[in-house]
Amino acid sequence: MISIKNLHFSYKKKKVFTGLSLQLSAGHIYGLLGKNGTGKSTLLRSLAGLLFPDKGSVEVLGHRPGKREPAFLNDVFMVGEEFYFPNVPISFLIKHQAPFYPQFNEEQFNKYIREFEIPADSTLQNMSYGQKKKVLISFGLATNVSLLLLDEPTNGLDIMSKSQFRKVMAGALDEKKCIVISTHQVKDLENLIDRITIIDEGTILFDQDMERIANKLSFRISYDQAEIKESFYHEGSLKGTAIVTENMEGEESKVDLELLYKAIVTNGQKVQSVFNA
Repeated sequence: MISIKNLHFSYKKKKVFTGLSLQLSAGHIYGLLGKNGTGKSTLLRSLAGLLFPDKGSVEVLGHRPGKREPAFLNDVFMVGEEFYFPNVPISFLIKHQAPFYPQFNEEQFNKYIREFEIPADSTLQNMSYGQKKKVLISFGLATNVSLLLLDEPTNGLDIMSKSQFRKVMAGALDEKKCIVISTHQVKDLENLIDRITIIDEGTILFDQDMERIANKLSFRISYDQAEIKESFYHEGSLKGTAIVTENMEGEESKVDLELLYKAIVTNGQKVQSVFNA
């Protein structure tokens, strides 16, 4: 569905990508993780056809996004971290924006709005930032596009809204869709994504599916000082020392995305060696 080959991109003198390559398939929710300023948003905008490569190629659904062809635009939707809504009711948004997306389902949109507890008769400018974001996420899901891009979707959402977001997203995927979620709030994506891609300074540090991570790595509390010392990453907690280490017992453990991210950023080569073996 998505093929990125040798992508180079820079903002004037600031290089973001220098030879990035990545393949993404339908039927998955991808988590694009990394701290702010590492290129996550730039990558999403490149996939949406909002930015253009300096070198290399980006192909999405058989199209070059930069050409902005109608057949591409009506099958891709991006929820950006920053957005603007005019002072109009939700019904205006449906009437004037939905026709651009042939698969848009108004009944589905209304269902998401109810789940997010958004008053259907509200005007967009009278909503909080979090409410506006939930409207935009609901609209994006209701377009039923093949590629849905979400940039920091949980920013501005409270604890209950984040839970609602995970519930809604879990029921939105099917084998024909690809959903890419960019975030630095890794805890918000646990139990939702099935593949992790970690970007740092425009480079892919790690790219693995959750099942393989659970098979190859162990996330647990340890009191053994020798084990803690040999772990890929460790940090103190109220219950003991949380560690990331190789899964020598072959028992699948629950992946802790926050610990995994820290292990990759601080000790990426050793972690990667487990997957290359």
